Amino acid sequence: MDWLDNLIKTFLDFEAMWLVLPQLLGVGLVNTLVISLAATAIGVVLGMVVAIMGISPSKWLRVPARVYTDIFRGLPAILTILLIGQGFARISQQIFGPSPYPLGILALSLIASAYIGEIFRAGIQSVDRGQLEACRALGMSYGRAMRLVVVPQGIRRVLPALVNQFIAIVKDSSLVYFLGLLVTERELFRVGQDAAVLTGNLSPLVLAGVFYLVITVPLTHLVNYFDERFRTGRRKPAPPKSGLDELEELTPTPALTYGSNT
Repeated sequence: MDWLDNLIKTFLDFEAMWLVLPQLLGVGLVNTLVISLAATAIGVVLGMVVAIMGISPSKWLRVPARVYTDIFRGLPAILTILLIGQGFARISQQIFGPSPYPLGILALSLIASAYIGEIFRAGIQSVDRGQLEACRALGMSYGRAMRLVVVPQGIRRVLPALVNQFIAIVKDSSLVYFLGLLVTERELFRVGQDAAVLTGNLSPLVLAGVFYLVITVPLTHLVNYFDERFRTGRRKPAPPKSGLDELEELTPTPALTYGSNT
């Protein structure tokens, strides 16, 4: 079965995997997590700003937020990364040097903020409007009521969606390699691709895919856990009591006489 041997040598060459494993762990995995976490953190901050602008009573805030969201959600991620990475290359060189690493993080942050802004907006608007009106009736300002009452509840409701967005950012981080990262800045996909080109074997790319699965699959199950937890609540319903227990509670017990013999 030559075809089976060829498949095994092409995709499951453990020697090639072993050779590239140190680079995947020490360079690729670290950079992938740094890019993803930094882009998510910036995206959350910008996304909250976009969400607040999107639900603002002023159209001068709502319209720019809507345009921003439509642009960065409508463009392909690779196109946004190339436009940011190549369009701002000269400015980045004056600030960060020749490394396109910061521009890759910036591009992913802008993409993430558009999606996260919509997530936050949906979560905030899902909170009963009566809570905002009750806060205003108590004398709280609009901003204070949103900051202390409405927004925290909205964030709690969209935590599973935020984790899903982080998973998407982890996968999109592989597109940053189009900017031509330095050797020490390569993420998982670029490390696997370089090793695959050098060895003429796809096993390093398969191993890089395994690393992506190790990151994303547990997070996916974590999302499902949070979603189920938020739907059912933290407390489990108490099991129904037996009718015999209720009868025992209703049955009078004979009173003990003081000083009686036992």
